[in-house]
Amino acid sequence: MPRLQPFGLWQSPVSAAAVARKLRLDDVQWNDEDATLVWLEGRSGKGVLVARGEEGATRDVTDEHNVRAGVGYGGGDFTISQGVVIYAASDGCLYRRSLGYGVPKPITPSYGKAAAPKLSPDGRWVVYVFSDGENDCLALAGVEGKDWPVKLAQGSDFYMQPAWHPDGQHLAWIEWDFPNMPWDSTRLKLGKLEDSLPRLAEEAVLADQAGVPVSQPQFSPDGRWLSYIRGEGEWDHLELLDLQSGETHALIKRARQVLALPAWIQGQRSYGWSHDSRRIFYINAYGGRATLWSLKISDGSIEQIDVAPYTWISQISVSRVDDRVAFIASAPAIPDRVVHWDGHRLYVDSYSDPENFDPSFFSLPSEITWQAPDGTAVYANFYPPTNPDFCAEGFPPAIVFVHGGPTSIQPVNYLSERVYFTSRGYAWLELNYRGSACYGRSYERALYHRWGDADTEDAAGAAHTLADKKLADAGRLVLRGGSAGGYLVLNALVRYPGLFKAGICLYGVSNLFALNMDTHKFERRYNDKLVGVLPEAADRFHAWSPCFHAERIKDALAVFQGSEDKVVPPNQSEEIVNALRKYNVPHIYRLYEGEGHGFRKAETITDYLQQTERFLQQYVLFAPQSR
Repeated sequence: MPRLQPFGLWQSPVSAAAVARKLRLDDVQWNDEDATLVWLEGRSGKGVLVARGEEGATRDVTDEHNVRAGVGYGGGDFTISQGVVIYAASDGCLYRRSLGYGVPKPITPSYGKAAAPKLSPDGRWVVYVFSDGENDCLALAGVEGKDWPVKLAQGSDFYMQPAWHPDGQHLAWIEWDFPNMPWDSTRLKLGKLEDSLPRLAEEAVLADQAGVPVSQPQFSPDGRWLSYIRGEGEWDHLELLDLQSGETHALIKRARQVLALPAWIQGQRSYGWSHDSRRIFYINAYGGRATLWSLKISDGSIEQIDVAPYTWISQISVSRVDDRVAFIASAPAIPDRVVHWDGHRLYVDSYSDPENFDPSFFSLPSEITWQAPDGTAVYANFYPPTNPDFCAEGFPPAIVFVHGGPTSIQPVNYLSERVYFTSRGYAWLELNYRGSACYGRSYERALYHRWGDADTEDAAGAAHTLADKKLADAGRLVLRGGSAGGYLVLNALVRYPGLFKAGICLYGVSNLFALNMDTHKFERRYNDKLVGVLPEAADRFHAWSPCFHAERIKDALAVFQGSEDKVVPPNQSEEIVNALRKYNVPHIYRLYEGEGHGFRKAETITDYLQQTERFLQQYVLFAPQSR
């Protein structure tokens, strides 16, 4: 029989330390010679490669290095081929490591950052993306590391997703230039290598249309086809180029089809070729729920593969030995797992979490929508407070969670912080405001020239919807966001004082002018799209920068920041905190040494959750109610 206890004060077995101990699962790939599966685990900020061989046992492949690529936001951390793992480490080097005996050997110097390595079919060369922070290129290094790497392609602002043709003489890749982001407009290039020297003898543009992003080029194993995702119109298409005839046609062209998520990181994969080049397996991520499909090349027919109970899958990898498909999978009540499908059923290869907690402690979502002021439907997923041992009277306090980006998505997956708070008696709403991915390109681009405006309207809409639908206590609403989500938190507290009882801001933007000057290269011109071009857009930059209007903030605010954040530097948080002090706004501020844009250390995550819970008790649960 559940015990009566006020919302927010339920005792939960989901401790802050348990949440912090959960592993990150970032990528998974098959070796192309056997059934060995390799994945990347994040252990309290350290990336470790783990392998599972055909015998079923697992072992760590790396120990002394922190496996983490450093171009932009990271990603594209490793590749495995012919029994050899090539990985990027946090020191900037690429390393080679046999799956058998041996120790890792550097193949590039410790200069700049490397990502997205791909081993050539003959095993002699590694092509990869290189950046020194200002200049990016496509580079080539010998697998033995005896010679200095050479630049294959340069001159564009950014490079991504290199792929080898099976003949070892051709490469495909993606490139783009400022002010575009990779989900705005990109080019697909095809290059031919000289036989004797590791340099490009020819290169050709295969796709380059303004306003149309292309991504994830892959060659079929038999070398006949080049496939890629094309984001023309409202939805994504899978294109197929016949390398013999030069003809291109769309394999999949359907409504409500999201094949490529915004490429915030290198190395994203949402489809893959079968070993015999007869099929393509792909993920459709429409609406933040991922489904798995199989497509026949011969007739274009498609068939859905049942991945229940999982609602979100990513980083698909198809075996080159048979048609087994591996991916990272989760659901609201299932923490991330490495899973593979053998053609008939699903198997779990690794867990990110001990999964000690009964599923009855995990809240399940329902989708809710409402209309924005311009008539656009806005999407969110609502998770009620859930704990089998407790119940409460009245309406619960609610945390409105807003994702970063802003061009991103909070999918229907497992989120440790959500479980931590819903099991304590908080309702939880995940807001996919205008500008979010997976609802069509018009929705994704609805925030352009309105960042800080339309998303803030949607946060207010979320608060009103929770109250109108009687899902939460209107006097105890909390707005929580990180990065672009933190920026939304600050703007909402400025524009709608009293609507939210408190805000939780993680490494949020407070000054758009300073962001333009200080952020890393990848997002240096992002504001051109989101806000406008300076100096013409100076009025919008001022109107939508919370630091210039901090005197309007009346509600309690918790601010969390990493000291080594290169994306949103600490001065962004410090500027708003100084204003809070000046205007005597209740607040807490925690600066975590050694943390960057996103917290990875177990001790940081533990402290963040504990400090946040204390903050909510003081300023939300036990505070005087103004309504």
